[in-house]
Amino acid sequence: MDAGRYRELFLTEARDHLVSINQALIALEHTPVTSGRGRESVDELFRAVHTVKGMSGVMGYDAVGALSHAMETLLARVRGGEQSLESPQLGLLFDAADALEAAVESSGVADDGTPGAAPASALDVASLVERLQGRRTDVVVVARAISADSLPAGDGIAIHVALDAGTILPGARAQLVVARATSLGAVTALVPDERAFVGDDFAGHFAMRLATDADDATIERVLRAAGFVADVRIVRTPLRGHGGTHVNGAADEGARGRTPAGGAADAPVAPPDAGARFEAAWGNDVLKAPLQRYVRIDVRRLDHLMSLVGELLIVRGRLAQRALAHDDPLLEESVGDASRLIGELHDGVLGGRMVPVWQVFDRFPRVVRDAAHSLGKDVEFVVEGREIELDRALLEQVADPLVHLLRNAVDHGIEAPAVRLAAGKRAAGRLLVSAVRERNAVVIRVADDGRGVDRARVLQRAQAEGIIDAEREALEDDEILRVISRAGFSTADRVTDLSGRGVGIDAVLSRIRALGGTVELRSEDGKGTSFSLRLPVTLAVIPALMARIGDESYALPLTHVTETLQLSRGRVRTVRGREVIVIREDVLPLLRLGDIVGSSRGDDCASHVVILQVAERKAGLVVDQLLGREEIVVKSFDAVRGAATCFNGATILGDGSAALILEVCSLL
Repeated sequence: MDAGRYRELFLTEARDHLVSINQALIALEHTPVTSGRGRESVDELFRAVHTVKGMSGVMGYDAVGALSHAMETLLARVRGGEQSLESPQLGLLFDAADALEAAVESSGVADDGTPGAAPASALDVASLVERLQGRRTDVVVVARAISADSLPAGDGIAIHVALDAGTILPGARAQLVVARATSLGAVTALVPDERAFVGDDFAGHFAMRLATDADDATIERVLRAAGFVADVRIVRTPLRGHGGTHVNGAADEGARGRTPAGGAADAPVAPPDAGARFEAAWGNDVLKAPLQRYVRIDVRRLDHLMSLVGELLIVRGRLAQRALAHDDPLLEESVGDASRLIGELHDGVLGGRMVPVWQVFDRFPRVVRDAAHSLGKDVEFVVEGREIELDRALLEQVADPLVHLLRNAVDHGIEAPAVRLAAGKRAAGRLLVSAVRERNAVVIRVADDGRGVDRARVLQRAQAEGIIDAEREALEDDEILRVISRAGFSTADRVTDLSGRGVGIDAVLSRIRALGGTVELRSEDGKGTSFSLRLPVTLAVIPALMARIGDESYALPLTHVTETLQLSRGRVRTVRGREVIVIREDVLPLLRLGDIVGSSRGDDCASHVVILQVAERKAGLVVDQLLGREEIVVKSFDAVRGAATCFNGATILGDGSAALILEVCSLL
């Protein structure tokens, strides 16, 4: 088996387990090990580490295996009541988790990008392993404690085997030793049996009976060729009766006393490759396992499918237009059936791209914990709406902006424990990240109960930099967001590892707007701050309202459209030199798409108004004609120099013409 082929699968699985490791460690910081929840966290941590160790052993990633084995050793002592889990041990496990993540990410890639051994972590792996193990278990002594009488009676000589103390995946290694033994004869008994090899408590020592005429030197040489064998002890005693667990089927009389043909037992035996380890560890279990409901698919295949479905949607529009030009009921019925099937195919492929937000949210507890510890703050981190689904591509893009906001909340928002107590608050601050579905969008909110934005300080710094007029006395929330999101703007007096360079909020706003989303800020002095990120569910295909200005068509994302109405002169008024429109009791600014794109104005009596909304901001957009609702395929484009900046993409219409997609948030 070529281990390189399975590296991506290993990385995917290992990253999931690393998230579980960090979550369990964070839970143990606040829960005694002796409590029920504490024991559950230790067990969860042990299982995740054990699984990573097993996978690394199969793949041959020694650095990952050594670290995970050392972590498992410490956790085994904790589970057995031999080791406490206080702050020093937890800190050591956190360091090990960081080193393990680094080793996982670099596993299987050499300096030249080719598969190879994992490079050393930034931490001294050997030193870290030694600190984790604390003490070594003399497996040889334990192995010799198994007497010959502990084996079931049967044919063959008794052989005791002990693996090296640091053996990765000892169960698989033990199976390889047994497989080597069967080349010399029939294994008639095995203690413990092979089912125990895959258990968490298998310590790497076992005994077996081997029916063979080979001498002791040959037996030991063949068994040690399996690798990582610390001790082989052969006990030749009179045996009575038959029994035990047969490993290679019924006892084969012809196999007893057999040596490998051509003196193979004397030849050097190469260590098994990753494929042999894989098959030895899980081969039989895989064959017996039931069919799984879920399979892993390369995301590039999903992206390709989505691209093809997008092209089908364009073709569907062209077919529908052609069908309208022909008075043929049968053609119309066929086009209708094809449109329905293409729509269902689109929904199915889109569903395959949707993933719950917890796949990103579960990384954040460790981010918050590390930031809080570095600043000496106590933060309670809460996650809500973990099952809300978002397009995979969007979710990956929004991860970094969320990390910026979380660190910003810990650094600037939440106060130190002493300051909070003096203000009548709990010593521990509360930091929330939540996701909710609203119409055709998903809103992700990051909120803290800290001090709130220092409006006076932001205003003072903005006036000093010439961003805000010197006469201004206060800033509204949306104005604060515009100010603090300017590149290089910062109210910090010094640069730290977390903030002070003025790039955090700027990066957040740029990324979210590039994704077709919006950012909203709400802050209250002494009570906290919240950032709300409003995102489309998917970027590939979106519902849009098509409108026309002159001879050109434009797409308005339905996420921001609340209603449409016919424009009449009585509705339009002028306030402070700007056009507004009165809708019921609301007075909204009026924008004309023709003015924005440089087209001549049409007759107001024949025009329409599209009411657009971003968060709590609303405006009316005047267009010449409404063309209806369509599912459009978003295509990126490079705007020409000097073009309007209110467009973030284009689409192809059914007649083959192109239409620009309006970026509503840039207008409001």
